[in-house]
Amino acid sequence: MQKTPKENLLIGAHTSTAGGLENALLEGAEIGATTIQIFTRNQKRWNNKPISEEESVLFKRLQEELGLKKIMSHDSYLINLGSPSEEGLTKSRFAFTEEIQRCHALGITFLNFHPGSALDSSEEQCLDTIVESLLSFEKEIAKGQTRILLEATAGQGTCVGHKFEHLDYIIDRTHHKIPIGVCIDTCHIFAAGYDLRTKEAVEHTIQQFDKIVGIKHLYAFHMNDSLKPFDSHRDRHAPLGEGEIGIECFKTLMTHPLTREIPKYLETPEGPSLWKKEIAMLREFSTHT
Repeated sequence: MQKTPKENLLIGAHTSTAGGLENALLEGAEIGATTIQIFTRNQKRWNNKPISEEESVLFKRLQEELGLKKIMSHDSYLINLGSPSEEGLTKSRFAFTEEIQRCHALGITFLNFHPGSALDSSEEQCLDTIVESLLSFEKEIAKGQTRILLEATAGQGTCVGHKFEHLDYIIDRTHHKIPIGVCIDTCHIFAAGYDLRTKEAVEHTIQQFDKIVGIKHLYAFHMNDSLKPFDSHRDRHAPLGEGEIGIECFKTLMTHPLTREIPKYLETPEGPSLWKKEIAMLREFSTHT
């Protein structure tokens, strides 16, 4: 299979929508991105306005003009689709439905979300509630082209999604009804106990994912180094090559035949000035053999 030229690989970052959704696209273009991740609305609020017709038209037109592809939304941090609380679950499902609607209005390709937290319930109960939640969105998701992506977690607190088996459990029970997949956050899975510190370790982890979940379900990466040690179950991002993972992981992901072409989104600290350098660096890695 012919390799995609380095300049066309989908690499970007989570850019800011401050002052208008279109500003995230402009920031993406400024840092040399070919894709971006955004919050469609305030991620720390339950109640948000729908996307206006004006916002939708402007966003889609500018995205096409700038040539950005496969835009990803990250849902609200408040949402817990596995909540054992009836009130919490109802609010979460309503907010997630609104997020799906906003994604459709903007023509968003991927909706990335943290699976959920068990709180005072068991892991299995939490996973079953997440499955039930996701299946309840079937009709809403079918109204547009957005694919929802489970984000692999670090395993902090009672969060599920830190084992590949958790992701497989959810996907196995939903993929025949809704478009679903996985976004691997390198910091998260490293903190969850999947080693990425050498080329061989990355290869082994990719093989594990393929065996347990299936590489066909992997649609995106969050590219982050880890401030905290291996298997720490603590989610703290670091610049690429400056954390506990190290630069070899990112070199490998940019050259491995199973991961090179998958869209990648930076969430490293320090913002646009760092992202511009990291995007250029990742592109350069992609030409290595």
